[in-house]
Amino acid sequence: MANLTDLTIKEALNLLKSRQISSVELTKAHIEKAKQHQDLNAFTQITEEHAIKQAEASDKRYADGTAGSIEGIGIGVKDLFCTKGFETSACSNILRGFIPPYESTVTQNMFNAGAVMVGKTNMDEFAMGSANTTSAYGPVISPLKRFGDENAKIVPGGSSGGSAAAVAANLCMGALGSDTGGSIRQPAAFVGIVGAKPTYGRCSRYGMISFASSLDQAGCFARTVEDTAMLLQSISGFDPKDSTSVKIETPNYSQDLNLGVKGLRVGIPKEYMVDGMPEEISKMWTDGANALKAQGAEIVEISLPHTKYSLPTYYIIAPAEASSNLARYDGVRFGNRVAANSMGINDMYEATRAAGFGEEVKRRLMIGTYVLSAGFYDAYYTKAQKVRNLIMQDFDKAFKKVDIILTPTAPSEAFAIGENTSDPVKMYLNDVFAVPASLAGLPCMSVPAAMSKNKLPLGLHLIANHFEEVLMFRVAAALERA
Repeated sequence: MANLTDLTIKEALNLLKSRQISSVELTKAHIEKAKQHQDLNAFTQITEEHAIKQAEASDKRYADGTAGSIEGIGIGVKDLFCTKGFETSACSNILRGFIPPYESTVTQNMFNAGAVMVGKTNMDEFAMGSANTTSAYGPVISPLKRFGDENAKIVPGGSSGGSAAAVAANLCMGALGSDTGGSIRQPAAFVGIVGAKPTYGRCSRYGMISFASSLDQAGCFARTVEDTAMLLQSISGFDPKDSTSVKIETPNYSQDLNLGVKGLRVGIPKEYMVDGMPEEISKMWTDGANALKAQGAEIVEISLPHTKYSLPTYYIIAPAEASSNLARYDGVRFGNRVAANSMGINDMYEATRAAGFGEEVKRRLMIGTYVLSAGFYDAYYTKAQKVRNLIMQDFDKAFKKVDIILTPTAPSEAFAIGENTSDPVKMYLNDVFAVPASLAGLPCMSVPAAMSKNKLPLGLHLIANHFEEVLMFRVAAALERA
């Protein structure tokens, strides 16, 4: 039998169902490995005692025939999903010590399906970042090494870098992440695993600490397409506690994985062929399109003309929503409070927020507050919402011609800590291919597709029409086979 931490979710479930292994054995193996690799800083906490209790309950359910769809599978939970009784800080000093008295809907759904929580995973503070270097707990280190430069500490991408690194290093079998502008897909590409974001509204945002409410969506990481489909299945569904949750039946995301792509039309947007894109990424993109063509798909060039406005639009809308959402962290209701020298409440607000928020969060809050301020609201925020609508219309027109869209996930391979972080704008460009689909609320995912000359992974990005996750996973499976 393979090492327990090397098993895919599908393989582990087969062994659990046949009682060849126990959930307790599987959980202990992953916890032990997570402890051995704390140098990666992938977890903010390993919930060992709780996980073993969950695993014991899973073994009982296997014994009495009531096992759930992912019963006994060890999962990492990104630190912005509220977990009852366990600290949830969004990796910010302003929320250090906050222990929620309630459970987020997606984690509850996951536990209802039988998942075991190995621990809470590290992330960029309030999900703001593309490298997982803004966390109050320190940066996450990728388990991968750059060829010829093995001493470099490679970033796992962000903001869900802890989840991505934990899955890539086999510290857990899958993980929850969140995606606002690429925060699942870019890390998945950087560490060579699968990451999927569903249609906006598929997964509840209740109990998910907000960054930008019209963009945030929960999603999953795993090492195979089928495993990712199973995880996403377990957390999807309507939630009356979330006003943005869509009341629509959740299909079986795995049902068409073996159907192939014969007859499907795959769109290649010409606007994504950006100047200066590395040749190896262009080649991967061409090879991916050719692989689908060889399996019977039709490759169609399409145009998404407003793509060039996506990043500036995103970096107006997302900080504006963050400015509103993060206004609640004032030291009064919950989280940390810094005592001010004077008795004025404004002094206390200022001292608390100055000490509690990191530099990147402060930068985005200042941008957001500026674009929402009197005299600038119409010039920036209103205009950005109009451009967002044009971007959505571009996708609507494209999906009249094609069934799915194929692009690269990121414009580069993973970089080392410190290489790009001194230039915020350069960091923002990491999401250039991921942001347009987020603005349109579309389901999308990254699939590992190639290795760079530095022996680091590169990912291909699939964008499907609203609520077409089944088709998205079908095409992803075809790419995986190729």
